[in-house]
Amino acid sequence: MQSYFFSFLYLVAVLVLLWQAFRVMFRSLSRVDELPRKSLHDGDDRTGRLTIHPELLNKEGEITDEDLLTVRFSNDLEPPQSSE
Repeated sequence: MQSYFFSFLYLVAVLVLLWQAFRVMFRSLSRVDELPRKSLHDGDDRTGRLTIHPELLNKEGEITDEDLLTVRFSNDLEPPQSSE
């Protein structure tokens, strides 16, 4: 009798979690149309201002001239782009 009770309790918990997961997914899918259609390549970040990583700045606060280490992955087939 006790094993049936725990099996039933487990089934109810799984069903509740599945229901909540589908609710959350449905809400997020229904709000996709409300998002602004701004391209990520517009030159601005989400704050609306151009930002620079602090690692690229020298002691005077200007963009450094030294060569930077870059990493390429084996499945990256695009040629490297010039920084200029």
